[in-house]
Amino acid sequence: MIRIDDKSERILRELKRDGRISNIELADRVGLSPSACLRRVQELERSGIIKGYRVVLDPVPLGIGFVAYIGVGLGDHSKASQEAFERAISRAPEVVECHNITGAIEYLLRIECADLPSYKRFHTDMLGALPQVNSITSYVVMGSPKDERA
Repeated sequence: MIRIDDKSERILRELKRDGRISNIELADRVGLSPSACLRRVQELERSGIIKGYRVVLDPVPLGIGFVAYIGVGLGDHSKASQEAFERAISRAPEVVECHNITGAIEYLLRIECADLPSYKRFHTDMLGALPQVNSITSYVVMGSPKDERA
């Protein structure tokens, strides 16, 4: 297991803020030589702490104007039912996150689509048509004052 010291924490914080930062700039910001910084980043990647790099997209030019979280309860709590639900959800392009959670419901989904009519189609024609689904509760996102997902 890799040891996460102050320098590695600073590297992770900077990379989280800007995954495209050059190694020279990163080394300068965290107070290391470029070669030492590169070795640490490579070790963080090899160890699996850094799983990958992503691009943050602006949803508006892509035609995404509606975001909602949906709580989904299943009628049957068997493994087969959960697996069938997860397979169906994995094929839905509107679902950008799917979390199996504890509590009164089994799943929390993040949905991104063009507008309310397209969300209604997803809600009715896709999600509502799944035989495993027993309850659906929608939470429409009105704004995101803090969102650190990348």
